[in-house]
Amino acid sequence: MEHREVMSINLARLLKEGGTVRASGVVREAFLVGEERFPLEGEATWQVSVSSVGGDEYWLSGEVKGVALMECRRCLKPTPTPIHAYFQHMLRYEQGLEAVAFHEEAEDEYYAFGKPDLDLLPFLTEAFVTEMPYTVLCQEGCKGLCPVCGADRNLVDCGHEEEGFHPFTALKNLLPEL
Repeated sequence: MEHREVMSINLARLLKEGGTVRASGVVREAFLVGEERFPLEGEATWQVSVSSVGGDEYWLSGEVKGVALMECRRCLKPTPTPIHAYFQHMLRYEQGLEAVAFHEEAEDEYYAFGKPDLDLLPFLTEAFVTEMPYTVLCQEGCKGLCPVCGADRNLVDCGHEEEGFHPFTALKNLLPEL
């Protein structure tokens, strides 16, 4: 299957004739959410289908998979993390609508669109980023960074001892006064 970098799908034929339209492509380098950048190792591939379900309603379903580069929670090393996300959304065509808009009415949720070219990047980004784990480890026994000098303890033994934190340590100094 040939993958394109274009992240939109043209629904003109679907709007006129019904049926199903499919597309696939790739996302290169990173997913962006506002100012936040989620880098990729290689590229993420995606595929979607949009099917007419009657009237002006359509069903968008798809998947996106790739390898995100996340920071290890202990040593901050870039850690490849495989992500495979699926998504499904109800779409409703509203002629003349300039941008895709999310609507929530009682128990009915859908995205309204008004142009035959539907930008898929927001759907792909949301699915991929929400499927990412909150934190990752580069390896199960990661030793992390030294709190004294910042050295990566997986690579060097800096010789610094980690002081154990105890919530009552500050009270130790009060004992002689009592």
